[in-house]
Amino acid sequence: MSRKPKKGYFVKGHFVAEGSELDLELRAEQTGGEPSKTELKKESTELQKLGEALLALRADLYERLELPEGLATALENLRRITNFEGRRRQMQYVGKLMRALDPEALQSIRDALEEQRSGSAQQALALHAAEKWRDDLIARDEALDNWLQVHPGTDVQQLRALIRQARKDAAPTQDDVSKGQAPRRGRAYREIFQIVRDQMEQEDHE
Repeated sequence: MSRKPKKGYFVKGHFVAEGSELDLELRAEQTGGEPSKTELKKESTELQKLGEALLALRADLYERLELPEGLATALENLRRITNFEGRRRQMQYVGKLMRALDPEALQSIRDALEEQRSGSAQQALALHAAEKWRDDLIARDEALDNWLQVHPGTDVQQLRALIRQARKDAAPTQDDVSKGQAPRRGRAYREIFQIVRDQMEQEDHE
């Protein structure tokens, strides 16, 4: 069975297969190294998404960017537009304005978005740690000693009283057991969490 010939062309007596590295180099030379339509479309889509992501950026990070007035106005208009077609067109306009930014400005935007994502992740971890401490304090007597070793500045009398109340609130009655209801969580349960979280945040900022 004969092998299907490769598609390509000859340059100075040498065969150049389509899609080969040499083919790509020759095409780039012919276009002066300019990006293809596909590459331009991909870049435009990425910049539109980057622009849309700015709408969810925290106010302090957004103001720090000092965006050009035209782009800032376009983003404000995008925020207000709810019509699908109108929003699509405004997104394209935002992408066009984003292309006019220099590489340093675009990197600053990416850095600000990453800073926000990183901060959100750290906040989620801190909340999870506070929840775990709260549950441990209510469940185990020795957890209070462990907590005080790490956070000696805590008002121990207040915390001990709240732990006793939280345990009392959570104690199931015969009616709860018969109905298969989950333990109740009263005000003390929430206040323990608040004390733990506030203490952890305070020490993080010291």
